[in-house]
Amino acid sequence: MKRYRNGEIWDFEVEMPLTPDGSEVILGLDGGTTSTVCICMAMPYFNEVPDPLPVLARAVAGCSNHNSVGETAARETLEKVMAEALFKSGSNRSAVQAVCLAVSGVNHPTDEQRILNWLRDIFPSHVKLYVQNDAVAALASGTMGKLHGCVLIAGTGTIAYGFTEDGRQARAAGAGPVLGDWGSGYGIAAQALTAVVKAHDGRGPQTMLTSSIIQKLGLSSPDEVIGWTYADPSWARIAALVPVVVSCAEAGDEVANRILQDSVQELAASVKAVVQRLGLSSEDGRDSFPLVMVGGVLEANKGWDIGKEVINCISKDFPGARPIRPKVEPAVGAAMLAWNFLLKETKGNVKS
Repeated sequence: MKRYRNGEIWDFEVEMPLTPDGSEVILGLDGGTTSTVCICMAMPYFNEVPDPLPVLARAVAGCSNHNSVGETAARETLEKVMAEALFKSGSNRSAVQAVCLAVSGVNHPTDEQRILNWLRDIFPSHVKLYVQNDAVAALASGTMGKLHGCVLIAGTGTIAYGFTEDGRQARAAGAGPVLGDWGSGYGIAAQALTAVVKAHDGRGPQTMLTSSIIQKLGLSSPDEVIGWTYADPSWARIAALVPVVVSCAEAGDEVANRILQDSVQELAASVKAVVQRLGLSSEDGRDSFPLVMVGGVLEANKGWDIGKEVINCISKDFPGARPIRPKVEPAVGAAMLAWNFLLKETKGNVKS
């Protein structure tokens, strides 16, 4: 397996000095379809969350979703980003006490076990290792490590994920574009590209999306859209067209508006499904629960605020939903999870 640092081959085995004060560290990783972020955080020695959080270093790499890029590429990306975060912090593997790797595409215990086995080959035996779906880290980023409530991620992909205080969990969507994540950035953009093709061949209404997308992609005619799409159908490349769809909707284009309205309904339906399955709220929907909102699709726009519309739709059935826009990124949430998991294990060992 190749090892990387700053884009160059590097050996993960090379031991760098410990952090300047010799402190122990925690690694938190958020691995998505577009990018992967690793946070190296000094190990807190108190039960309360420190403020500010002792983040020592941050590293960024590409996609680590094995369903999108394959297992070999995903694994290399994760190794690269962890090595770089440790290097930037002046630390090494021996100082690491816990790692929480939250990656999209972790949908089954077999996914978790495969990654755990690989991590165990990299880190010393004392390191506690935890593997989660990236939605779990996103939830923790809004609740500072507490797993309770529901998170909605809508970026390149989308998923709704929820936890009860007694540990039950449920998810909706998150199955990828082939299986209908239509509220995602990929889903929005794919529908826009389809609308362009339909308008061109007479199966659909004319739309501002045609000229806007052609201009954005540097194409000369709608005929070239099909070739552009299949030349590289990677999820993030398609999803990058979402701002064009939003701009057309803000300008009054009916087709673009319908795409976004349908996406709002899809995203809200995912959250409602999770809340109902877990009983996060009362029958009248007034019991409060945290609803963490994460992802570029949900960020505010001037005239068409998808996130706001999703909240409005959810609030009709669940007025107790308490929207949270995290102040820290999901990778920090993953680090907080690693710390909380480690604390629980330590307390459990002391009691036993």
